[in-house]
Amino acid sequence: MNFDKLTAYIDSLQSLGVPSGDMIVYRDHEMIYRHMSGYRDRVMSVPLTGKETYSVYSCSKVMTSCAAMQLVEKGLLDLDEKVSAYLPAFENIVVSDENGCHSPLHPLTIRTLMSMQGGLDYDLNAQCIKDVNDARNGAASTREIAEALASKPLHFEPGTDFMYSLCHDVLAAVIEVVSGKKFSDYLKAHIWDPIGLEHTGFEFTPYVYEHQCAQWWFEGNDKPLKYLETDDLVYKLSRNFESGGAGVITTTEDYARFSDAIACEGRTKDGVSILLPETIKLWSTPQLSEKAKSTFDTWCRYGYDYALGVRTRVDTSIGRKGPIGEFGWDGAAGAYTFIDPVNHLSCFFAMHVRNFGYCYENIHPTLQTLIYEGLGL
Repeated sequence: MNFDKLTAYIDSLQSLGVPSGDMIVYRDHEMIYRHMSGYRDRVMSVPLTGKETYSVYSCSKVMTSCAAMQLVEKGLLDLDEKVSAYLPAFENIVVSDENGCHSPLHPLTIRTLMSMQGGLDYDLNAQCIKDVNDARNGAASTREIAEALASKPLHFEPGTDFMYSLCHDVLAAVIEVVSGKKFSDYLKAHIWDPIGLEHTGFEFTPYVYEHQCAQWWFEGNDKPLKYLETDDLVYKLSRNFESGGAGVITTTEDYARFSDAIACEGRTKDGVSILLPETIKLWSTPQLSEKAKSTFDTWCRYGYDYALGVRTRVDTSIGRKGPIGEFGWDGAAGAYTFIDPVNHLSCFFAMHVRNFGYCYENIHPTLQTLIYEGLGL
């Protein structure tokens, strides 16, 4: 086991315009690697301590889809049931496509919702969101915003194409209905507390304000990074909205423990079961139709398909190292996780730069490949 190349690469990220990076790698519940590099503050003078909090954006989707799969495992949520069975506002959805505006020929199901084949979009400024927020004085709930999205026409027949969207924000509302709990309360009771995640949530608590790593916006090559205020989150659609797609705030240590539990047959080091192995296999099973897979391929996740809220490895002849069945996702500010059930191996990497596309096609694949090389796998 030799991670010298990995360490050197993380240290080199500052020269690429990334002020800081923090990585943890687990195998069989043992932290086999931890390295951090760079600065946590606005003026880039205070080194990382490892206790920083991060807005992990779309890495939230892994936790949200994990919660949904728990409910599937318990028989409380049916992947092939209509979304309208849980959120009645979706009963009268329409599709707007080359055939005009019409009722869908195929139902919007939990499966198509989770696999980004629902036909929703990622318009955070949609009029329906504004309207429900105005009606609630800026305090619309997770469910209210999700149901407001039902008034927007779908972009295609559910199950026929892939479009990255607010699907997992709708899924969070479904989880609330099925569980009878506020979304964050469900996550806390069934994922965060059982795993021992001490600093994970949706709120900007005093702890978050004290520990949040400086967040930046990449303006372009040869331009200085733009500093973003701690609570500058475009995905916070209302005061009460808990975004299943992008709202989680956590630490590197917390998220790494979550990934480790899933990689180790869904069990924590103390033996607490989060998901059964067969549920994890279902969660990471490819879901895309032929057309949807062609669209997903434009995202340059080489060697991957999309499953129930996560990318999933289907081809080891291209792209980064890792076995068939390895899965995970990433976030808008560069957070990244992979979960490898084959080798009981997992990683979480935290950085905090938005609009930096280089990390998805270059940094993340390089980090993952160097981990496997360091292990001789």
